[in-house]
Amino acid sequence: MKTAVCPGSFDPITTGHLDIITRAAGLFDRVIVLISVNAAKKTSFTLEERADLARKAVAHLPNVEVDFFSGLLVDYVEKQSADAIVRGLRAMSDFEYEFQMALANKKLNPRAETVFLSTAAENMYVSSSLVRQIASFGGSISGLVPECIEDAIRTRFAQE
Repeated sequence: MKTAVCPGSFDPITTGHLDIITRAAGLFDRVIVLISVNAAKKTSFTLEERADLARKAVAHLPNVEVDFFSGLLVDYVEKQSADAIVRGLRAMSDFEYEFQMALANKKLNPRAETVFLSTAAENMYVSSSLVRQIASFGGSISGLVPECIEDAIRTRFAQE
């Protein structure tokens, strides 16, 4: 059984994330959406909320599960006996950062393979930070996040 880990902060999960996860689910037997815990990063949603939103977004994918972890990604990959780390790329700036991270992960764990999937053209501009910014001003996030979680995101930002 081939297992892939799709790590990220998913604050919140977007249609771009879901596209990469869905495509990874077609390539691997098991996909773990790994919500990272980064104490240095201020998030709009709690870890539990991000996991809940992600679970709703991937509920239609039977070979995808959601988990969270605080620590080195390669340690989690080893613990899960995963075969690959899947990362999505939107632009060249993503590639430079992701390539550096892939090399660092490979240095820490020579078995940690990283697979890059390029985004679909319609998701090139979509990011969690863009969604948060639009939602915070009451703008429409339709098409930027999975439909099943739009209301939860709108509600969160309407309260602020």
